[in-house]
Amino acid sequence: MVSESPLVARRRLRLALRKAREAKGLTQGQVAESLYWSLSKVNRIEAGDVTVSTTDLKALLDLYNVTDEAVVRQLVADAQAARRRGWWHDETAKDHLTPDLVKLLQYESEATMIRIYQPSLVPGILQTPSYARSIFESGPPLTPEERAARLDIRLRRRTHVFDRPNPPIVLILLDESVLLRERGGDLVMYEQMKELAAYNERPNVITRITPLRGGTMSLLGAFMILDIDDESAILYQEIGFSDQISEVPGVVRRYREAFDHVWESSLDEMASASLIQARVAVLMAALDQHPQPPQRRENGATEKP
Repeated sequence: MVSESPLVARRRLRLALRKAREAKGLTQGQVAESLYWSLSKVNRIEAGDVTVSTTDLKALLDLYNVTDEAVVRQLVADAQAARRRGWWHDETAKDHLTPDLVKLLQYESEATMIRIYQPSLVPGILQTPSYARSIFESGPPLTPEERAARLDIRLRRRTHVFDRPNPPIVLILLDESVLLRERGGDLVMYEQMKELAAYNERPNVITRITPLRGGTMSLLGAFMILDIDDESAILYQEIGFSDQISEVPGVVRRYREAFDHVWESSLDEMASASLIQARVAVLMAALDQHPQPPQRRENGATEKP
């Protein structure tokens, strides 16, 4: 069973502490003065930039007169969970992840709903190894070790989203060009389209295609919206060679509204599934006419068609 992510526990804790402080009518400066702390320490705790020790947590709860035993137990459990280290801290992953991607991995493991928009590629979380390698080859140069690490991270990330207990509802919105743009040849595309079709058959995954003649959000670039609970969500964006996460409610809301608008105007689930299956059929016919050699793995072995 996948444990709750430290980031989500820390987020819940910091929001609860800020709410308790405001309910008591205290400013961060007054808290710092009362506990003989620096103002920056209080600020960093409420911003989620640092973990909170059990001793410091109890001092805050005493100051805020939080005495409900169930609430205290939950907050102590959150403080302990926030200090755990996840798989994204291991040697394979830590040198190949941006800070915001680390946050994304944790939010993904707790999200109740994930909206994914991709105007040009199959989303990374659904990419086959061969398709992903073709993406890596068209980008900045990577060493074999870097490619292997990034592939490993993508596969492990998929497991923590789709194979965990109570997986999230995943809404995937793709531009039709994603199906048509060749990456790595017919064999690579055939395997990728089959993978996309297979995941689309899962009960918690819904895919819609924006036809070439329809509306698009391509100017917004690729993005994801993750609902963490009934009250909060985060936005993850890939911008050029960088990425970023926003928790600003107004920003998240605007992107969700844009997603929902294009979602409603796109092909419905049945038509989208038919379009993906048609692409699979076209690629299979092309392979029957022009068989391709096996794909080479990173270690020099080959993949059979």
